[in-house]
This record gives sequence, C-alpha cells and structure tokens, in this order.
Amino acid sequence: MSQLYDIALVGADDLVGKTLLELLEERKFPVGQLYLLAPEQSDFEGLRFAGKTRAPQPIETFDWSQAHLAFFTGSDALSVGYAEQAAEAGCVVIDNSRIFLDQPAIPLVIPELNAELLADFRSHNLIASPAQGVTQLLLALKPIHDEVGVEQVELVSLQPVSGLGQAGVDELARQTASLMNGRPVEPACFGGQIAFNLLPQNEPLEAGGLSNEERRFQVQVQRLLGDERVRVNLSCVRVPVFFGHCQAVHLRTRFPIGVAEMRALLAAAPGLTVEEEASVTPVTHGSGQDSVVLSGLRQDEADPQGLNFWLLADDTRKGSATNCVQIAEQLVRDYL
Repeated sequence: MSQLYDIALVGADDLVGKTLLELLEERKFPVGQLYLLAPEQSDFEGLRFAGKTRAPQPIETFDWSQAHLAFFTGSDALSVGYAEQAAEAGCVVIDNSRIFLDQPAIPLVIPELNAELLADFRSHNLIASPAQGVTQLLLALKPIHDEVGVEQVELVSLQPVSGLGQAGVDELARQTASLMNGRPVEPACFGGQIAFNLLPQNEPLEAGGLSNEERRFQVQVQRLLGDERVRVNLSCVRVPVFFGHCQAVHLRTRFPIGVAEMRALLAAAPGLTVEEEASVTPVTHGSGQDSVVLSGLRQDEADPQGLNFWLLADDTRKGSATNCVQIAEQLVRDYL
C-alpha cells in the first residue's frame, strides 16, 4: 500500500462516518487527500484526522473525479442523490446505505467471505456493504452452510439505538435522564418510549406482515450464501442499549453436525471469536471491537439438525464502518 488514495467521505457527521474516519487512521489506510462532504445546509463543522482539522465541503458541487474512493455512510437520500454520480465520474463507491442491497448487479461484499466479487468492481464502480445484522450473522452462517448446509434460520435481532445514528443515542440518553428526574418523555426517532423499554416493531409493515428491513434481510442472506432455498424468519426488537447488535439464532442444518465439530469449525472462521462463557454482552464483549462474538452454542434437544447460539457485534464497527474499510483495503491490495 505505498500509493496514496484520495478519499471522499459522505456522512462523517454521524456515528458510522466518525467511526470509519477513526478506523482509517487506526489501520493506517494510505489516505492522500481527504474530502469530508455534507449538504450545504448541514451544520457539520468538520473533524480532526491525522492531526489536522478537516473542514467539510458541499456535496452538491463536489468534483467526484478528484477522489479514488468514496465511502457513503450517511442517509439513504445522499446515496440516492450522489452515489451513482460519483461512480460515473470514475470514483469507486463503497456504500453503507440500504439503496443497493437488493440490486443483483451491485456486488454485496463481506471481505472474509466473498472478496473475489471485487475483481469486477469496474463494471459499476459501486460496492454495497450489507446491513449491520446481516454481516455479523453471515460470518457464522457461511462456514456452517458450506459444511452441512443451512435449511432455515430463526432469528431474533436485538438492535441498539446506535442503529439510528447519533440521533438515536441522544434520544435514549435524553429519555433516560427525563424519566430518572420524573419528567415525561417525548419520542422523536422512535415510535415510542425507548428508555427502559423494548420496541418490537422498527418499521411499518408491508403486505404479508413483513417490514422492509425483514424482507431485505432474507434477500441479502440468500445472496451471500448463494442459495435461494435458505429460509429466514426474522423478528426485530429495538432495545435500550447504546451500542452492540445482538442476535439469538436458531438454525436447522440440512445434515446433522455435533456441537464439538461445530465449535471447531466456527473457531477457525475469519472475523469470528467463539467464547465459552455464557455471559457475553454488548457492553463487556461488543463495544469497540471489530470481531463478531459467538457464544452459547448448543444442540436443539428436540431436533438433531437444530443448533442455537448467541451473536453480538459492535454495529458501528464490523456491522458498518469496519466492513467498509476492509473492502477498501482489499481493493487497494489486489485491484487498484
């Protein structure tokens, strides 16, 4: 990585963008010029990177041909408005929004699993990073599927407020302070009170009773496994936790596999840490970490082809920013 690469970052004013910027510096990514882009109406004042304060530039007038790579970590609206424009100008876009997740022509990449898809990046100059929960689940699911096949996944996704960015974190803090001081809460980001509460419906339901998130989740899992026969039943719950996406997973494999064999298989999987202890929590094991943590692996006593386990990851890191940076690292190492 002796060459330097000019980078544009869209969304540096929110949690994932700030985390991505920290990771570029922490992992010593070869950054040349750095452009922090935001809408002209934004009150974003810039951030420090490599010892210097970097002021934002208006995204509306930015010349995308100045950048080798662009990370889109902001709103879906910014990806809709500018990602394809950047790609057409020759800039390679790594997008963390929901916009390209179910477009088969755009590679959906987790570097530990399918980095070979990056070889054809110039066909669109667009690469999609999967949804937060999909990335952490697939690091465990793909080696299992390759070994014995996965038939069905039952998943309860316990999602922290950071999934809605800084606004979600601020709202949980604000509501908690209000309730502790005997004041009423005023929901803004969420559909109701999130402090000391659980919200089992994150998005409006579509026809058939699924939310858009749940439908997209199954599509991404099937794409990344390369198998449309895999069924996914997902339930999403927003929980009053700042950081750390947890998943209670039950799956049915196509062929039986013992727990000891499964543990050895998963322990060798890249990006995954297998813990023996049961008390693995977002605060104690997830926050600030790039690895996905798996614990509680056990056989389903009612089904010899059933397995249960618990997964967690820092949603702003491996679920989002780290995966984007790893894609960029793979690109500059092998293809740019």
